[in-house]
Amino acid sequence: MAAGDIGELLVPLMPTIRVPRSGDRVYKNECAFSYDSPNSEGGLYVCMNTFLAFGREHVERHFRKTGQSVYMHLKRHVREKVRGASGGALPKRRNSKIFLDLDTDDDLNSDDYEYEDEAKLVIFPDHYEIALPNIEELPALVTIACDAVLSSKSPYRKQDPDTWENELPVSKYANNLTQLDNGVRIPPSGWKCARCDLRENLWLNLTDGSILCGKWFFDSSGGNGHALEHYRDMGYPLAVKLGTITPDGADVYSFQEEEPVLDPHLAKHLAHFGIDMLHMHGTENGLRDNDIKPRVSEWEVIQESGTKLKPMYGPGYTGLKNLGNSCYLSSVMQAIFSIPEFQRAYVGNLPRIFDYSPLDPTQDFNTQMTKLGHGLLSGQYSKPPVKSELIEQVMKEEQKPHQNGISPRMFKAFVSKSHPEFSSNRQQDAQEFFLHLVNLVERNRIGSENPSDVFRFLVEERIQCCQTRKVRYTERVDYLMQLPVAMEAATNKDELIAYELTRREAEANRRPLPELVRAKIPFSACLQAFSEPDNVDDFWSSALQAKSAGVKTSRFASFPEYLVVQIKKFTFGLDWVPKKFDVSIDMPDLLDINHLRARGLQPGEEELPDISPPIVIPDDSKDRLMNQLIDPSDIDESSVMQLAEMGFPLEACRKAVYFTGNMGAEVAFNWIIVHMEEPDFAEPLTMPGYGGAASAGASIFGATGLDNQPPEEIVAIITSMGFQRNQAVQALRATSNNLERALDWIFSHPEFEEDSDFVIEMENNANANIISEAKPEGPRVKDGSGMYELFAFISHMGTSTMSGHYVCHIKKEGRWVIYNDHKVCASERPPKDLGYMYFYRRIPS
Repeated sequence: MAAGDIGELLVPLMPTIRVPRSGDRVYKNECAFSYDSPNSEGGLYVCMNTFLAFGREHVERHFRKTGQSVYMHLKRHVREKVRGASGGALPKRRNSKIFLDLDTDDDLNSDDYEYEDEAKLVIFPDHYEIALPNIEELPALVTIACDAVLSSKSPYRKQDPDTWENELPVSKYANNLTQLDNGVRIPPSGWKCARCDLRENLWLNLTDGSILCGKWFFDSSGGNGHALEHYRDMGYPLAVKLGTITPDGADVYSFQEEEPVLDPHLAKHLAHFGIDMLHMHGTENGLRDNDIKPRVSEWEVIQESGTKLKPMYGPGYTGLKNLGNSCYLSSVMQAIFSIPEFQRAYVGNLPRIFDYSPLDPTQDFNTQMTKLGHGLLSGQYSKPPVKSELIEQVMKEEQKPHQNGISPRMFKAFVSKSHPEFSSNRQQDAQEFFLHLVNLVERNRIGSENPSDVFRFLVEERIQCCQTRKVRYTERVDYLMQLPVAMEAATNKDELIAYELTRREAEANRRPLPELVRAKIPFSACLQAFSEPDNVDDFWSSALQAKSAGVKTSRFASFPEYLVVQIKKFTFGLDWVPKKFDVSIDMPDLLDINHLRARGLQPGEEELPDISPPIVIPDDSKDRLMNQLIDPSDIDESSVMQLAEMGFPLEACRKAVYFTGNMGAEVAFNWIIVHMEEPDFAEPLTMPGYGGAASAGASIFGATGLDNQPPEEIVAIITSMGFQRNQAVQALRATSNNLERALDWIFSHPEFEEDSDFVIEMENNANANIISEAKPEGPRVKDGSGMYELFAFISHMGTSTMSGHYVCHIKKEGRWVIYNDHKVCASERPPKDLGYMYFYRRIPS
């Protein structure tokens, strides 16, 4: 076709062709619906308007949905190198035919193969092709757009291994940080905020050793911002997040610089408060953790090293490539997609989910879950080498299996976005990721179908006041059973004592360490420890109207379809060094926990009065509130925005600051906590009449306004998930019409019940209709027998959840299979006694 003809063909399509701008994500490596890439047989099609990429099976869907006609087709060809006269490969020279920013296939020997990249424009629906480059025939704008697409970097460039560290600047306060000699020593556990007693999201100020809470986040987690307030009061700039300290560093934040930073002297700064971070880098004999023989042994046992394992191929035997400390994600997802309910919910609904996906499927949870499930289960990316390749391997004495596997970059980028831990390239806790995934499944359920129902169960908690002997029964929702390690029940204590003495003697004399002896813990002892009463910290007895000693026992109010058991192997030693219980627990293949069924209030037991602890507001604050009501125009907007950043409605924040007389965000926050369940909590600020201090005081201390109906569209979203309407209304009222917090409220209030005469006012035009609501069903559980059989387990190697490696074993077709990143093999000796998370399925009674 002549240049003029190509120009005439493209002119009507020019408005749909864009040049990528800064911030545009250009996908050239991976299809939005599959794991096809330019290396695939059909290549990859990049839309020249959205810059999304599609494999050959999915590009037609995008064309039909959007009408976009112009795509760039990318294909990488792999060929054997031309041999010289002596039989060796020709001398290497720069390959000008490679221009795609792609990873080479690890299964191909680069000395034997060479690559050639090809790009062309394809115009739909006629599939007309224009080879690139083509400067003479293409309009200038199209040439510029094509060059920009080809030269763009991967959208995952920031997530490549080890680059996260380089993105953090070194704090300007690190070199000359002042540390007070105040004698503060930080214990290895039991921390709480010095101002509000919160026990999560805690930060240690590196100047004075104060432990204070961080910000409140949108999902109702976090804290009250006391660490920031302490900086504003004292000016001490650096703080480290407790719970993130590892041998490799920790999360450090600079309040003055207002960003996360690096502290090159962190070990020294932590040691000032008794936290021996440097000790975590080695032992007394100077060996690094990975060089210690016992740890090497653990790695060998769990990965079944030294055993010739048979590779497995086909549907359900696809591995996941490690993206750099992503094995925690891979192990959890392999276990998840071995469960039929998840297979049906996503892969079983693949055509419907893909057809109704949003215009950007890379940002849709259900689409990416379906894509990953299909990639793991279809067998498309787990094909055995053909017979000729096997013969060639034998001739070359190569035993390298031809296992492709898939690279879950797009999935990881989506499920971890906005999460401070999972979005990094550090190792993470598989148990925490499992709960994070369940939360995403809950919030993105497909119609009335929710596969995570199979994990949900109710826990009955019985709390008893030790002084009055009265009890309270409550229920909460949970998704896994946390089982303590009963170290005191070890059956080989004499061996352990002898091993410890020999080990210390070997370290002192710098001799080789003895063979590791693990503590052997009976599973029955761990189960007994789970069922025993625990002391309740800061228990407030409603019978005594005061704090008292209390004990809590937990039982199953329902048994889930699939029971996930986590072994609590990780703790902190007295020297602040993270420790892992390197133990062997005889986990049973068949598990019976029917004896842990909850029984409810028993004859002769007396319930504690249903009275909440009083909310204490300092007297001096009350006096100042009554005397310092301010003009609305003088409201401190910085305090308002600080509260709004915690996720509260803007109008509620303005009222809180107004009614607390500009006394700061902390006092205003206390006002919000007192009033957040009031119907008019999020209503605009209404001023009391002239001289209306009394009415203002009423607003401060609990007067309520007219009933406020939550928005119908949000109510509809919650009811579409299977909850009752009055339950949705109550949850929205309790959370200021915040959808995400309302869902959390519903799951945390399974005991919520309303009388049958509960009414809701609804306005339809100018008329009010009063309707009666039915009793809510509460969270859906699949109760049944407490008999289970083991079908999968995840094991961890290393001394901390922040380091090491995860491996998954799954029982399929009657035999155990090991999933070690992209390698999938038949297991010969599954180490069931060394697991970290165990997955059991119910045995039908």
